[in-house]
Amino acid sequence: MMNFNCNYQPFPSKRYTTIAKNGMVLTSQPLAAGAGLDILKKGGNAVDAAIATAACLTVVEPTSNGIGSDAFAIVWIKKDEKLYGINGSGRSPMGISIEKLRAAGHEEMPQLGWTPVTVSGAPGTWAALNKRFGKLSLRECLEPAISYAREGYPVSPTLGYNWKKAYERYSEILKGEEYREWFDTFTIDGRCPEVGDVIKLEDHARTLESIGETNGESFYRGEIADKIDRASRKYGGYIRREDYAAFEPQWVDPIRLSYRGYEICELPPNGQGIVALMALNILRGYDLSERDSVDTLHKQLEAMKLAFADGKKYITDPLEMRYRGRDFLKEEYGEKRRGLIGERAGDPEPGKPPGGGTVYLCTGDSGGNMVSFIQSNYMGFGSGIVVEGTGIALQNRGADFSLDPQAANALKPGKRTYHTIIPGFILRDNRAVGPFGVMGGYMQPQGHVQVVMNLIDFGLNPQMALDAPRWRWVEGRRVEVESHFPIHLVDALEARGHEVGISPARGSFGRGQIIIQRDGVYYGGTESRTDGSVACY
Repeated sequence: MMNFNCNYQPFPSKRYTTIAKNGMVLTSQPLAAGAGLDILKKGGNAVDAAIATAACLTVVEPTSNGIGSDAFAIVWIKKDEKLYGINGSGRSPMGISIEKLRAAGHEEMPQLGWTPVTVSGAPGTWAALNKRFGKLSLRECLEPAISYAREGYPVSPTLGYNWKKAYERYSEILKGEEYREWFDTFTIDGRCPEVGDVIKLEDHARTLESIGETNGESFYRGEIADKIDRASRKYGGYIRREDYAAFEPQWVDPIRLSYRGYEICELPPNGQGIVALMALNILRGYDLSERDSVDTLHKQLEAMKLAFADGKKYITDPLEMRYRGRDFLKEEYGEKRRGLIGERAGDPEPGKPPGGGTVYLCTGDSGGNMVSFIQSNYMGFGSGIVVEGTGIALQNRGADFSLDPQAANALKPGKRTYHTIIPGFILRDNRAVGPFGVMGGYMQPQGHVQVVMNLIDFGLNPQMALDAPRWRWVEGRRVEVESHFPIHLVDALEARGHEVGISPARGSFGRGQIIIQRDGVYYGGTESRTDGSVACY
């Protein structure tokens, strides 16, 4: 099993890897982690705990996700000795098209408003997971979230910071009547909530109750779907009740890459998890034993750029992809792409393989079941649209569609878009090592690569693997690093042609969680860049 040091902690964290035997829940909000732990203690399993935590996050971290989110998960069921994947991303409205948007004056997909709204997949994903693997009812799993929404919770520091940023942005640009409900729902008498303010979301509570009592049916084929339909029609949106009624999450087999004796698992496209695997496919051809080395960093960055070049060119709804996901993970393709990496920073182009705002959480229970789960509204609160009387902040995932009909990710009716949110999982000899994830838009596959290498190549324990200084490729030769990144490595990267910026914004580098299981014991690491928490017993 993974050989890591459980004691030493690098700057800046003062936290140690958390160790427990009976159960563990990790996420970016202590209240949500505690909700998942309560479900475990109530007799629920890791899947029940994941659902409870995810639902609770829609209440206590609305700056990153909501009931109107999409969701993805990878689930390890111990009795089956098997990994399951579920894709809970929604499709574009059947009534939308490139031609209609161009006729309306759009040259590219809008980021806000009703136009980029796609079907919300999170509630259906909760229901599907609960039906297949849960021990408790969906209503029981949603009870902690309902309680926090109705009784209130205090705003935590990172949440308050992100809420203020969103409020300032929305106050400046959201001017239409269709945005009024966002301000009515997510402000206190018109002002932005401050750290320590108690937030109550009564509409949110009623919606969660309805979802729990009907196993999600009211959301997709009932009263909630009707409310979404009416609001969309009122404000010129394209989404309809029929789009929601047609939604079903898709059970999928995770894709795997053999990496130094481990199997790194991601969900297949339309998610960008394959970008992380493409980068690791290139990097596994090198002997990289030293983490703080300019040679290691240079190769990581160049591999990441090559992977993104392919990902942005080809990833979309898998039914419309030119190549199969596994084509990008063949050894010979990794070798071919590796050959493009020289001593200096490059500007890679896509190859041709031979014939693939967010919250993350992970859970483990006493039976050895584990879940890697992620859900997101995108760009913080999403579209800026809240459906009146429901508390539902709708996502804006359609913003990633292209209005170029020749692009792989071109907008079409009923299509899943390129999706940034990705859960990860590690196996060894077809047995579970544990779930991991790093959320944050296009930082996510970059965070996955860094965390995997920190654990496997460099022997860091889960907390160390998360706390280690991160880099982020931006575009071209532009790279950003955290403020505590070693300055001599910054200088060395610049000497190789990288354009390096030092960013004080720690939130730009993702927020992760890790559980590693070893000999029946869970080792957990949580994110020091946010209000991260481990709940365990």
